[in-house]
Amino acid sequence: MYMEPLRIIPLGGLGEFGLNMMLLEHGESAIAIDCGLMFPGAELLGIDLVIPDISYLVEKKKRLQGIVLTHAHEDHIGALPYILRQLPVPVFGTRLTLGLLGNKLREHGLDRTTDLREIKAGQVWELAP
Repeated sequence: MYMEPLRIIPLGGLGEFGLNMMLLEHGESAIAIDCGLMFPGAELLGIDLVIPDISYLVEKKKRLQGIVLTHAHEDHIGALPYILRQLPVPVFGTRLTLGLLGNKLREHGLDRTTDLREIKAGQVWELAP
């Protein structure tokens, strides 16, 4: 019996501080882990922030089931308001992470339209199309 492989695709956060984002693909489903930004150094003078390249996600948006947040540091949630405008998918996280994210979503006018889903400790859940 053939089983589809799990594809792990880093979209940012490797070899740099910030831009943490990874995509897990299995069959016709995909889920993103984190959605961080990076505050640029002196080499990017005049640029306020950098977000991950989501062109691959936009291409595959029908597969994307949601974004799981590991915690609420800017390098893990900071790009979310910019990306949710193009990819309005459910966002999963702990109560604390979603609570801290709420302020950021309000700042960007996304608090009423974003589908936030709490994950509880020890909870097992499955995402499928």
